[in-house]
Amino acid sequence: MEKAASRPCSTADLIDRLKRIVGANNVLDDASGMEGFLREPRDLFKGKAVCVARPGSTREVAAVLALCSETATPVTPQGGNTGLVGGQIPAAGGEAIVLWLGRMQALREIDPASNTMTVEAGMTLARAQAEADRAGRLFPLSLASQGSCTIGGNLAANAGGTGVLAYGAARDLVNGLEVVLADGRILSDLSKLKKDNTGYDLKHLFIGSEGTLGIITAAVLKLFPKPRAIETAFIGLASPAKALALLGLARDFVGNEVTAFELVPRIGLEFVLKHAAGARNPLSAPHAWHVLLELSSQSEEGLAGRLLALLESAAESGVIEDAVVAASLDQRQAFWTLRELLSEVQRFEGGSIKHDVSVPIADVPVFLEEIERAVSAAMPGARMVAFGHLGDGNIHCNVSQPIGADRGAFLARWDEINAIVHAIVAAHRGSISAEHGIGQLKRDLLPQVKDKVAMELMRAIKHTIDPKGILNPGKVL
Repeated sequence: MEKAASRPCSTADLIDRLKRIVGANNVLDDASGMEGFLREPRDLFKGKAVCVARPGSTREVAAVLALCSETATPVTPQGGNTGLVGGQIPAAGGEAIVLWLGRMQALREIDPASNTMTVEAGMTLARAQAEADRAGRLFPLSLASQGSCTIGGNLAANAGGTGVLAYGAARDLVNGLEVVLADGRILSDLSKLKKDNTGYDLKHLFIGSEGTLGIITAAVLKLFPKPRAIETAFIGLASPAKALALLGLARDFVGNEVTAFELVPRIGLEFVLKHAAGARNPLSAPHAWHVLLELSSQSEEGLAGRLLALLESAAESGVIEDAVVAASLDQRQAFWTLRELLSEVQRFEGGSIKHDVSVPIADVPVFLEEIERAVSAAMPGARMVAFGHLGDGNIHCNVSQPIGADRGAFLARWDEINAIVHAIVAAHRGSISAEHGIGQLKRDLLPQVKDKVAMELMRAIKHTIDPKGILNPGKVL
């Protein structure tokens, strides 16, 4: 890949030209103003930048990229800065500009007849959900960070979340894209069509590319009918194997009405109960594992009965030990809060070495046994907090430090523990990144696990679309 050459204009000239494009108030070049754009949530990566440019339209994004192409200036796109692999943080060299898309928040169109909504990249996921709801529709992408994360970032990282089981990942929720290329050209493909078989489906090049191939500025999102009935249960059971049996039973009983199936270990629940104000265990006794099960239906009648029949059958067959069904919206939200806080509360227990992996669903119980055994052998006392989306095979195998251990010494073994976990993932033909992306965190691991020809094709695509290598350099490849 051709590297970005030295800029033919000074830093002062570059900043001045950027100000003429996006407005003087929308270029930040002082340390205090840029600080929040140069650190990510886990504080694993801290970057430097020439400045932060905040365009307000696609044309402004195009003008910024044309300038950066002309001057060979690297560009790091950023939305809500909620990414967990450092893809939104510029390199430490300080040569890049951060291109923040948070001003681009417009709802361009909502079309209930086509079940689509066209939004700009800076709209938060929570607002996109709310806009769909106001139109009597559902946008089903759901993440713990939805109040802050943006649609552009969700698509750039191909976000997953709790709805993948029923609706698919972010790439499955898009009909069309508007993308600005490295040289400033605008690819306008904001199609609402369900059928368009006219050559390569280019949107999938950019979804999941983490801003390395183009900057997503707008998207046509798929909407769905709002469920008329939702039933949520918090369930105690003995093992992941029992949870897998419950998933099979649920599919037999209610089929596609299973819209969420989240696995929660006892240790994870105990962390939440210990550190989250107001959290309480919905069940009367402790259990080794738990499942948060949600069913949704277009029929207003009968769903509660079907859930009750499922739970009774599971109890009679010894699959589950106890269960409670949410009796109100507040109780349903309380169940979900227990699940959503699992990642956040781990910081109160010291260092945490995190893994976002996936394996075939049928392999999950054995995989978790192997991970627990291998990590415990390598680091006695380490606490495995494995949780996540059992319905699609995506498990977050987080390892909390032994009680009383030195945090720095524990985190210094990150690569060692990574190697152990990822070797077991590979043995099950799984993925080292199920939903968080590659970014900086897993960039050097990718060639070790990705097919050699796939890596060659990825590099060829990158070189073709971004020959100067200015788009998010140092990420993914």
